[in-house]
Amino acid sequence: MQKIPILKLETFDNSFTDSNFYANDFAKHIVTNSKLVHKPHTHNFYLCVLFTEGMGTHEIDFTTYPIQAGSVFFLSPGQTHFWQFETQPQGYFFFHTLEVFEITLSKQRLENFPFYYSVNNSPTLTLTPFQLKDITKRFEEIYTEYSTKKLYKTEKLTNLINLIYIDLSRLYIPEEHVFESSISATYFTILKSFEKLLDLQFRSEKSASFYAEQLNITTKHLNRIIKTILDKTTTDLIHERTLLEAKRLIVHTENSLNEISEILGFEDYAYFSRIFKAKTNQSPKAFKNQYAH
Repeated sequence: MQKIPILKLETFDNSFTDSNFYANDFAKHIVTNSKLVHKPHTHNFYLCVLFTEGMGTHEIDFTTYPIQAGSVFFLSPGQTHFWQFETQPQGYFFFHTLEVFEITLSKQRLENFPFYYSVNNSPTLTLTPFQLKDITKRFEEIYTEYSTKKLYKTEKLTNLINLIYIDLSRLYIPEEHVFESSISATYFTILKSFEKLLDLQFRSEKSASFYAEQLNITTKHLNRIIKTILDKTTTDLIHERTLLEAKRLIVHTENSLNEISEILGFEDYAYFSRIFKAKTNQSPKAFKNQYAH
């Protein structure tokens, strides 16, 4: 089975002995890695990008987002994406692993930030010119620190990333819309555990009761949690994850539609095709042809 390319941190820079980080000026990055960034790919790390200039589009898991000055994007491991630019982009970005962030900051977890606690949350944020000025300074500080060879470099980078995530979280969820206080923190923990389990099991397990049992809660309670946070049902998320993988395989691999049906755990292609069409209003073959054009 042909797979979507998975980029790793060591692909980009071997000069820093701590392979848990990478930061760069975006314009420099796309010149050096032009053969990688414009083709669909995924990562095994977290990615945060700020654009200070430029226009174009950023496709993330088959949803297209505009790029403009002030655009910020957050990507988690496993998400498929690529860039297309209409004008020369400028900005900064950083990559990091989950492990170094949560080990260095033992009391902080990435899933506490709103753009990471669920893959169903929007992966983008648009800053005002005033906000862009302040956030750019944060990104520049990370880039400058990454370029040094000073003591405690890993520790400082981790703390700078934590600070920028705090600032971006405050802009991502304005104070008048903050709702965490009305939802139990346990709900978010269970949602994240469900999404991790779903990522591992969705090919073979498609019933809400299976996931509820694995999480030691009732199906009704799991559904209540997901409904409260995302306004969706457990079955909605199972179908969405399955269809996302179907789209990835249809577009980014050379597997036949029958093979994709089998990979995703469907007993026959006809049933897979019916499910796909019911959710997307087109057959797998029509989707493949449309995307190719």
